[in-house]
This record gives sequence, structure tokens and C-alpha cells, in this order.
Amino acid sequence: MTPQQITLVQQSFAQVAPIAPQAAEIFYARLFELAPQVRPLFTGDMAEQGRKLMAMLAMVVNGLTRLDTIVPAAQKLGQRHVAYGAEPAHYPVVGQALLDTLAQGLGPAFTPEVKAAWGEACALLSGVMIEAQQQAATPTAP
Repeated sequence: MTPQQITLVQQSFAQVAPIAPQAAEIFYARLFELAPQVRPLFTGDMAEQGRKLMAMLAMVVNGLTRLDTIVPAAQKLGQRHVAYGAEPAHYPVVGQALLDTLAQGLGPAFTPEVKAAWGEACALLSGVMIEAQQQAATPTAP
């Protein structure tokens, strides 16, 4: 990601952070609309799940200037998602749900440049998580 893209992601997230509970609600509604088959993977309290989502996004957004701080956390998150039943094919849908949520939350401030920057951030995060998830799911040789 370029420094300008990082700035766009951080500034736009700062605009969404004050409405975090609503943003999380919009995100999950959109996710389940796009991929109803993933709904059964979410068995817990959705308000708590929303808080976890927004906390994870805050950690990623704040760490974009120091990838060494977010890559290990993203790897652990990807490994945990194996147990949740997440599959690599789910990540693009999650990214789309996030972009749709940001578009709704930011309105006209969700410019093509902001969308592209978030697309890069999603690709970065999902790439790390998928790789870690695949490594965690691969049995090791004896």
C-alpha cells in the first residue's frame, strides 16, 4: 500500500469509528445477504462479534504503517478461523461486505480513491489470513 492509501484508510476509518456498533450491524447484515451460507458459522452474540470486528479493524488500520505489528496478529486470526469453518472463498465476500458498509457509512466521502485504498487493505489482510489458515489446515509430516 502507498502512504497515500494508508492515509485514506486511516482517515475514513476515523469517520466510521464513532458509529462502530451500527457499522458492524450493517456489515453483518450485508455479509449474510451476500453469503447466507456463512450465517451458521456465527453462533455467538452478534453484538460481541461486532465489537471484535471493529477492534480488529482498528488494530489493522492503526498498524498499516508498521506491518510487522499487524501481520502476526492477522496470521493468528487466520489460524483461528480454521476452527470457525471459514474458507478462503469467504474472504472476497467479507471484503465486499466491508466495502459496502464503508460506502453506506461514509456516503459521498467514499470516493473511488478511498474504495481502492480499502481494497488494497482488504487484499493485504485476507492474503495473510488465507496463507496462515492454509498452513494451519495442512497436516505436518511425521
